[in-house]
Parts: sequence; structure tokens; C-alpha cells
Amino acid sequence: MRPDRLPLAVRLAAYAAATAVVLYICLAPTDALPDVALDVWDKAEHALTWAGLVLLGLAFWPRRLLAVSAFALVLGAAIEALQAGMGAGRQGDPLDFLADAVGVAAVVAAATLLRRRRGRARDHA
Repeated sequence: MRPDRLPLAVRLAAYAAATAVVLYICLAPTDALPDVALDVWDKAEHALTWAGLVLLGLAFWPRRLLAVSAFALVLGAAIEALQAGMGAGRQGDPLDFLADAVGVAAVVAAATLLRRRRGRARDHA
């Protein structure tokens, strides 16, 4: 069964669970974060995580690219704002949000190109 054919409650629960895992990982207190000006691996983790959230959202709601992408961006911004105010070894980082946005943009670009190719293939069939 295609993911977008699952009952709405199942899709919502699965996406909420994935979002909860991301929230926990990003907001769980930590007392020993490396003090690095630009940790490339950390940024890659952010980009891959947010790309994964958008891909999962598109698997469940393939016609909702804008809504899924907007949700991911709002989530990333909210997490950075929460980290900035929470202490507990966490700090908000605008570069983390930029990495989140790069992950979202990569999926948006790939999905847009794929949709255009499929449209052209239908036009020529």
C-alpha cells in the first residue's frame, strides 16, 4: 500500500512521532556541547534531518509540497528560538536553521524537477 493511501489517522500519527523524535533530539538538555564556530557534520545532520521530514511528509501527502515544506521551516525556526531561550547546554544557532532550510530546499527542488519531468513524459506519451 502506498503511504498516501494509509488512513489519515495513521499518517498523522507517524508524522507526529517523527516530529516528536526530532523535537526530543533537538531540545533534550545536554551539558557538554562542543564549542565549535562551524561544525560541518552538525550542519549536515540538520540538512539531512529536515530533508527526511519533508520526504516523509511528501510520502504521506504528495500534493502538499508547500504545506509540508512550510511546516518543516517553521519547526526549524521554532526549535532554534526555543534553544536560544532554554539554557541546559543548548543555544539557538541561525546557521542550524540555514542548514534546515538547505535540506528543505533540496527536497523541494528535487520534487519540483521530478514533477516537471513526469508532466513532460505524460505530454509526449
